[in-house]
Amino acid sequence: MSVKAEGEGAPTKVLRGGSLVTPDGVVRGDLVIEGDKIASVVPGGLAELPEGVQTFDVEGCWVFPGFIDAHTHMQCWTGMDWTADSFETGTRAAVCGGTTTIVDYATQDKGMTLREALDEWHRRADGTCTANYAFHMAIADWNEHTREEVADMRSAGITSFKSYFAYDHLRLDDAQTMELLEAIKPFDGILCVHCENGTLVNELQRRMVQAGITGPEGHALSRPAEAEAEAISRLMYLAELTGARVNVVHCSTRLGLEQVRAARRRGVRVMLETCPQYLLLDDSRYLEKGEDGFAGAKYVMSPPLRKPDDVAALREAVLAGEVDQISTDHCSFNLHGQKDRGRDDFTRIPNGGPGVEHRPALIMTTFEGRLGAMDFLRLLSEGQAKVFGMYPQKGALAAGSDADVCVWDPGQRWTISQANQHQAVDYTTYEGFDVHGRARLVFVNGVLAAQDGDPTGVQPGRYVARRA
Repeated sequence: MSVKAEGEGAPTKVLRGGSLVTPDGVVRGDLVIEGDKIASVVPGGLAELPEGVQTFDVEGCWVFPGFIDAHTHMQCWTGMDWTADSFETGTRAAVCGGTTTIVDYATQDKGMTLREALDEWHRRADGTCTANYAFHMAIADWNEHTREEVADMRSAGITSFKSYFAYDHLRLDDAQTMELLEAIKPFDGILCVHCENGTLVNELQRRMVQAGITGPEGHALSRPAEAEAEAISRLMYLAELTGARVNVVHCSTRLGLEQVRAARRRGVRVMLETCPQYLLLDDSRYLEKGEDGFAGAKYVMSPPLRKPDDVAALREAVLAGEVDQISTDHCSFNLHGQKDRGRDDFTRIPNGGPGVEHRPALIMTTFEGRLGAMDFLRLLSEGQAKVFGMYPQKGALAAGSDADVCVWDPGQRWTISQANQHQAVDYTTYEGFDVHGRARLVFVNGVLAAQDGDPTGVQPGRYVARRA
């Protein structure tokens, strides 16, 4: 069934009797969808149904605006290998879990223009996506031409950018980072930064290998909390110097969190993201052996998994409202045929893990009874939409907003497994996790794209041009 065919003369849809999670609070009532837009939010429900409408009984469910994952790497070459998930498989998996929009990192390689990078990401994504998709622009080659192109990116609907303090083929130095911040400040753009001190990491990796520590545990040992905290601190002062907005991505440590807190007290305009892996898993996972003795490689991602104390600190920050968004850093590589190439040298293990499909269930289960529907709205949808210039087009159940909707059944109980996932990767880092709640119905631009955790087979995703 084509999306176009469904859109032509498609009946009005009414989601009846759910708990609607609106910007103003949770109300019981009906949600009316006409075409690709939300037509109305009706507290208490419609007195009577017009003829010809398509109805969905959602009693007992929360009705959220579609969830947004603002940190993904689909169909991406990372310097070692291509990710296992394409835009097609990754967005299909996202929708099965309730996520209706991703913001992926289009990445400029050295010698490439920003326009070339953007065109390449459109080539990979356009016409293949079940979820909507937007792009951040990651900048690895800062020069005068790149500076001039920043305004062109804004015209193309890109208002968020990324830079790295780690990875030699990607990172900018401090002066270049400052200039990039100055370039995006006039239109209130935001810079997302991978905060690890790459020089320290390179040296510590060399020392680990020299000492004979070549297994996955060497990955965590070579990227200590101090390397993250130092880089976050440096970014905070660059943001303070320029007055520009910044977003600390995938914060993983108590030390890093403390740098953000200190900067906020000084008035720095900093947003904070963390990810499910840093709220649920710790560095003991690197010692897992599994059947082939190399299971710890599944958890090689950057930054690495941390100490239980760091996990506790980040959970406390989520409960205190200090975290603005929980996204995934979905960057999937197969254990067999990709990660196992680093069996004798952890520095050759591709960095990254899957997660785009399971984030909503993991977060709602982890914070069940301590956070409510409005908190989950902010952490999984509204926060991303507001930070990255999509609100209220996305992230809101409101008349005129896009009809991206997740009907969440909190009563469902199920177990995460590689066997029942749609991510195109041969494992999940959350194998065996028992979770509470599941996406019963997921609409993308008014089209039913997933039901009870499985795709319906349509690809209604569109490119989302954003504003500052």
